[in-house]
Amino acid sequence: MRFDEGAGLDLSEVSDQRGGGGIGGRVAIGGGGLGVLGLVVYFLLSQFGGVAPSGSGLSGLGSGEQTDNSSLSSECRTGADANRNRDCATVAVINSIQDYWAAEFARSGQTYRKATTNFFSGGVRTGCGNASSDVGPFYCPADSEVYIDLAFFQELRSRFGAQGGPFAEAYVLAHEYGHHVQNLNGTSDRVRTRSGPASDSVRLELQADCYAGVWANHATTTPTENGRPLVTDITQDDINRALDTAARIGDDYIQRELGGGQVDQSKFSHGSSKQREKWFTTGISTGDPARCDTFSTRDLG
Repeated sequence: MRFDEGAGLDLSEVSDQRGGGGIGGRVAIGGGGLGVLGLVVYFLLSQFGGVAPSGSGLSGLGSGEQTDNSSLSSECRTGADANRNRDCATVAVINSIQDYWAAEFARSGQTYRKATTNFFSGGVRTGCGNASSDVGPFYCPADSEVYIDLAFFQELRSRFGAQGGPFAEAYVLAHEYGHHVQNLNGTSDRVRTRSGPASDSVRLELQADCYAGVWANHATTTPTENGRPLVTDITQDDINRALDTAARIGDDYIQRELGGGQVDQSKFSHGSSKQREKWFTTGISTGDPARCDTFSTRDLG
């Protein structure tokens, strides 16, 4: 995956909350914390690409806390910076994803509201509650923002054996923005059943995978505000790496590899590895959001 060296980056879509030590702690689940393995399994089954837990009563930055984009602003100005700096590449991907969805919404006579992505380290306060890095990347519908500890990408490679790479990381971010699209168009409100192989939760997650693929299909032709696409090249190897990541965060893979070896479909919340690969592939091969209607189909894969 490569970026146009001369294209500008828009830092206004990112809030860098790193460096302050975070807020610490872990998300309370059922009144208590989880062990390390439990947290890993929890965030992949219940959080990866999903909605942050609520109920902690905390929202926004803590008293006296401020975001600081000064480091990003000095380092991440153009696509050339994105090609040599992973943080800048993340900014470029976010710009490209939101430029695509803004144009797509406009084509259908709607207005896309941009969502800020918050970089944090350790812990963060959100409109959905108090979250730690253990929950992985997530989208919070209460404040319509994305949250990610960028160390997650290394964790995905070292703990889960994913191949990784810039485009695999882009898939993760595009999935989160798929949830933002669902929040804007009201699809998130259709979730009634939370677990099971054909549950609404699974359908929501698979649709977000499909939306990630739709963006990928258009990434190299989506212009930024200055008229130049940020993404210039996506290779088959890039796509294979994204599919590898999708496979490693399927419910069946996580249960089998990290949950004791037993696969229980009644507890599926995000879809199997095969399903996640299928719907990302559907999006990237068609480039059509209408083909991502996972709520109507009887065949999820």
